[in-house]
Amino acid sequence: MFVMKQILIFTLLIITCSCAMKSSKPEKVNGVSFVASRDTIGEQHIKPIVSLNANYASLMPFGFIRELSHPEIRFNTERQWFGEREDGIKQYAKELKKNGINIMLKPQIWVWNGEFTGFIKMAHEEDWIALENSYSKFILKFAQVAEEADIDVFCIGTELEGFVDERPDFWHQLVKDVRNIYKGKLTYAANWNEYERTPFWSELDYIGVDAYFPVSDEQTPTLEVCKKGWQAHKNLLKSHFETHQKPILFTEYGYRSIDYAGKQPWRVDMEEGQVNMEAQAILTQALFDEFWNEDWFAGGFVWKWFHQHSEVGASENNRFTPQNKPAEEVIREHYSKYK
Repeated sequence: MFVMKQILIFTLLIITCSCAMKSSKPEKVNGVSFVASRDTIGEQHIKPIVSLNANYASLMPFGFIRELSHPEIRFNTERQWFGEREDGIKQYAKELKKNGINIMLKPQIWVWNGEFTGFIKMAHEEDWIALENSYSKFILKFAQVAEEADIDVFCIGTELEGFVDERPDFWHQLVKDVRNIYKGKLTYAANWNEYERTPFWSELDYIGVDAYFPVSDEQTPTLEVCKKGWQAHKNLLKSHFETHQKPILFTEYGYRSIDYAGKQPWRVDMEEGQVNMEAQAILTQALFDEFWNEDWFAGGFVWKWFHQHSEVGASENNRFTPQNKPAEEVIREHYSKYK
């Protein structure tokens, strides 16, 4: 009896210590960048996100610009996909929150022909003013949606470095205007090589970074090489946190399942072949190892996640999505530690 009692006490101690160790991990934003579609979504589309151990989804309504020097943003039109419009955002948010998933609302601009939004630049002052007016309407509309839909985090822009560099006064005022409408937390999604000069971090709640930092030139880098490649970037990010006392949030992170995925992670060309699942999985693991346990790091949103889980990703896909690839299991395992 004495021996059995000792065994029972020892077992309880192990369970208690195990639970304490598990709960010692800080809760993080374990996010997915949820791609808009033509359709409504339901529980069947959200179950794979829950299974991933994710607790956040980024929803991305789009506004469209004809060319880099054009000041008019078209948005919330019937020609857009359901998930890119106000009604779609509200439906997606309701279904996701019903399943315990928090939301970041992240309005984005798409320039026809896929040109980089950071290069948006007006030729004349009157065009800059027109762009500011158009962008304000776009962002303030979705700030109102965010407030009405009880959105947890609102992102005031994505990779608009040229616009921010040229018109800082507009952006300072925009933050004030958004806060008059929306009462939740704010961020901005700066490109990986933009965030150091973004002028309004002190006015937001998170320093948002789209984390496509180059970390390795190798075709299939080792975990050690990837982690070493992160060190200079990591030190700068930590320094930025210390300067502004705002946690770092990776508003996007991720890698393609392709050769040399860590060399220029921002590449979005339609190159075929060169599928490399191992590189994607290793790079993802290295990012987790370097950041998720840091107190100054809030978490992030993997790029990108599609609603029809069974129909995307898999063995011949060299795009960003981790769905149905080894990287998905890396994410699932890691997210489980920070719920």
